[in-house]
Amino acid sequence: MSASLLTPLDYIAAGYWQDFLAERPIAGGIAYEAELRSCVLDESLASLQRIDTLLSQIRRDMIKVGQWHEETILVDERYRNFMVFLAFYAGRVLARQWQKSPHWYGQFELRKRYPHLSLITDDFYQHMAVVYRDDVESNADTSVFFALEPIGLRLFGHIDRPFEAVQGGQVASGLYQAVNTRLPNANDVSAIETVAHNTIQNIDISKNTDIHLKTEASINTGPLSEKSLKKLTDDIVVNEVLENTDVAKQDSHTTPQLAHAETLLANTSSDADNLILTKPAPSLKISPTPEMFTQLLTELDEIIVVQTAHNTEYQQACDVLDQFERHIAKQDKPRMQIVFSESHLAAKKQALLKLQRAANAGNTAAMLRLAMYQLLGEGLTVDDIAEKESGAEWVKQAASKDDSRAQRLLSKMYYQGVGVAQDIENGQYWLTQAAKNGHVEAADLVVHWQQAQELISTQKQEQHSIKRYQILLGAVTVIAILILFLV
Repeated sequence: MSASLLTPLDYIAAGYWQDFLAERPIAGGIAYEAELRSCVLDESLASLQRIDTLLSQIRRDMIKVGQWHEETILVDERYRNFMVFLAFYAGRVLARQWQKSPHWYGQFELRKRYPHLSLITDDFYQHMAVVYRDDVESNADTSVFFALEPIGLRLFGHIDRPFEAVQGGQVASGLYQAVNTRLPNANDVSAIETVAHNTIQNIDISKNTDIHLKTEASINTGPLSEKSLKKLTDDIVVNEVLENTDVAKQDSHTTPQLAHAETLLANTSSDADNLILTKPAPSLKISPTPEMFTQLLTELDEIIVVQTAHNTEYQQACDVLDQFERHIAKQDKPRMQIVFSESHLAAKKQALLKLQRAANAGNTAAMLRLAMYQLLGEGLTVDDIAEKESGAEWVKQAASKDDSRAQRLLSKMYYQGVGVAQDIENGQYWLTQAAKNGHVEAADLVVHWQQAQELISTQKQEQHSIKRYQILLGAVTVIAILILFLV
């Protein structure tokens, strides 16, 4: 790949890379240099996966020693150089996939070329971007890559620190994903590697390994060795089906790639100690949250019930809780098994307290959302029985205020015995009430139920008529026989 250095940042990027390859010190120093070398930076997509693993471990170790402070880290030149180096490297990997030279621009040049982008002057993650295609003169921003964004999200992103992408949408959760979404096309030869690594997602490395990295607290531990990195890979258990499986069944051209991807995974696992990575049989992903509550969340957004009490507080609570729900929905295990940090749980508790205040003020939407968490055992008290009883009472209170969403939920609770004793008659009653108050699904179910009742009634009438006919026929037969005897 030829390079034509056109900007000051291009020279800096090339200098960082050449110094790294020659094992020369980078001006100002660079944190985690030894660990980076253990990641084997061979300009492949797989190397980005290794970097993402390293970033996750850095985050975990900073939290352990109490050094997980974004502002403090960004003031340190060594850490800034580390993040900038990774951004330069990611741009290099992506440009290699495009067979184009990467060209880096600072904010001043970016504002001139892409005036529609809303750049924040003091935002570290927006102060430079790479353009990896030759359409820079067209002012199209499809080839612009703000490579620092996914690095920042991986290191510092959490519920209270969301990262907003300059170009809109969600920031990728790591360099591998960010670069992977910008590949030239899905059938590129390099996509084989992409498919293989798509099987390894949503992994909590902290549960499988304990790598101690150098931090600002000067932890005296050695760098990651190749053996350590190999153990990281071997400790990963593949829990998800290849994302491209369904496409491969329809497109014969992708099948050889998938076959090769499986071979890559098999080869990776062949050297593992007592661990075989296998591709699980295709299966439907089971939602971590019970269906009645996923439907409730949908209805709270789609069915509008005018609220007059504490609506602002309710919306503020939902803004936080919705982030939790989006994360939970992506998981492939029951929600009770999903672990959050103490800071996340503190943020969730504050949101629940806001819900509680809005519910106490008469906001039925807040009542229902609070009830959901209580019925799931995720409320504000530790007594599971009291939680469920309180949750059921909130639903009943909202239902008594003619909130059709509450009435539909209460009907399900009675039908299924969730939070209340199973009672089919009460289930039917609240289903009917929901239908009367305009709940479309409930109205449809009531119609079907009434039709079924009419059918049952008709069948009973027919059966009764048949029995009467049989009795009458039997009586006529008896009388006929008697007449024969008498005659």
